[in-house]
Amino acid sequence: MHNLMQDWQMNVSAIIDHAARYHPDRPVRGRAAEGHMVSSTYAEIRTRALKCAQALRRLGIQPGDVVGVMAWNTPRHMEVWYGVPGAGAALHTLNPRLFAEQMTYVITHAKDRIVMVDADLVPVIEAIADKLAGVETYIVLTDRAHMPDTTLNALCYEELIAAEDGLDGWTEVDERSACGICYTSGTTGNPKGVVYTHRSNVIHALSSATPDSLGIGSADVVMPVVPLFHANGWSIGYTAPMVGASLVMPGRDMTPGALYELLETGVTLTAAVPTVWLMLLQHMQADTSRRFSTLKRVVIGGSSCPRAVIEAFQNVYGVQVLHAWGMTEMSPLGTVCSFKPEVLAKDASGRLDVQETVGHPPFTIDLRITDDDGAELAWDGTAQGKLWAKGPAVVEQYLYADTSATDADGWFDTGDVATIDRNGYVRITDRSKDVIKSGGEWISSIDLENAAVAHPEVQEAAAIGVPHPKWDERPILVVVPVPGKSPEKDSILAQVAQKFAKWQVPDDVVFMDEIPHTATGKISKLELRKKLHAQGYTLPG
Repeated sequence: MHNLMQDWQMNVSAIIDHAARYHPDRPVRGRAAEGHMVSSTYAEIRTRALKCAQALRRLGIQPGDVVGVMAWNTPRHMEVWYGVPGAGAALHTLNPRLFAEQMTYVITHAKDRIVMVDADLVPVIEAIADKLAGVETYIVLTDRAHMPDTTLNALCYEELIAAEDGLDGWTEVDERSACGICYTSGTTGNPKGVVYTHRSNVIHALSSATPDSLGIGSADVVMPVVPLFHANGWSIGYTAPMVGASLVMPGRDMTPGALYELLETGVTLTAAVPTVWLMLLQHMQADTSRRFSTLKRVVIGGSSCPRAVIEAFQNVYGVQVLHAWGMTEMSPLGTVCSFKPEVLAKDASGRLDVQETVGHPPFTIDLRITDDDGAELAWDGTAQGKLWAKGPAVVEQYLYADTSATDADGWFDTGDVATIDRNGYVRITDRSKDVIKSGGEWISSIDLENAAVAHPEVQEAAAIGVPHPKWDERPILVVVPVPGKSPEKDSILAQVAQKFAKWQVPDDVVFMDEIPHTATGKISKLELRKKLHAQGYTLPG
């Protein structure tokens, strides 16, 4: 007997269908790109997404085409999030923080036929429009009253969908068809395109919703601070409607005050990179009367989360931290630090030690660590090696690449260096290209950075290796002080020395007003090294 079950296609349109049918009045609210507050529901989002799909088809979009979208997290963006794949096209998320050359490259490389853009971001596209020969149509995601004066000869989104009745339904495509495209940050060459299928997005959303992952349910109110154009929006745009959770979309204003104001509208779970939460905590600490009245959990990923941030959220504000790790190539969640019984049995300090790891993978993700020769290493929490991943939502090949992104056995090299303990908890110790090797021994730049940020006068820190005639390289710290503070080098090094052997402690501390970041908000150590070189930096002595 074979295949006696229904052949039910796992398309993302089924997610919004389910949300509209079983959670029709669940609010989807937040700030519009124009700045004012708006409110919708899953039923309304689905209706308008159907009209969006219909309008795209009328403009000539067919299955397999690519539509670029540059927009902030808004209820209107959620319509497009489902409308584009609902027309059979792949939704190519565009990061407005890319350099012009990178933006031109990804739009051209992905072969975007249409670009949809928020009104305030139109100048980003105008600046490169003469180089985008493949783009046939521009659509500004606004109404006629807010249409900007632009050279793009663009269509107005609200007028476009107002002309449709939304009765044509979704374009039927196979679940293995392209659903979305997101490009890597391109820190070592041109950005690479990762193509998500309908099937991979549905599987990933199912996996991320489980209790030991993000644990989102219909009673939750979720605010994705992480932009939808960052690594598939951490799948929240699929996971929340799948389970019927309400959404609060923050729009373009990402200042700590604006985020806190929205968090206090009933949000129970939120997600973003550590730098966002560092600024929010400083905002909270500026007025000790501020508290979170409904927030229960905060997901922190994108880069390593300092222990001091975890302690502040949990000990001061009573908000549980879920430390997570993943990659654009993994759709993106790979691990989440929820507590297994073995961790719950520990005391508070022991649980915090575990929370400095990035957690364990949910079902559909398999991991391993190997040495440089490919031999698999023990899961003892000590042996560190190259971290590999495989699963149904992990990249197999980059867009238009000639070769596979995996090895002969289907494992994808994440580029991270890690340890794994016997309970499957992963500790990322470095990026393989950033690891500091001094005297033949590895020093974790991530652990150095977290130790430095624990200093009360340090806002941000980056650890890099600097060439040394005897030890190959030695670590230094580049530090951004807390505004208004002037920390002493010896004080910072003493803070680090509490957790490191003497030979691991950095040889120097360099102060900067700002550390360079990539377009996705991660520290760019490539640009940082260039900056130090331009300044003629040398190790002391």
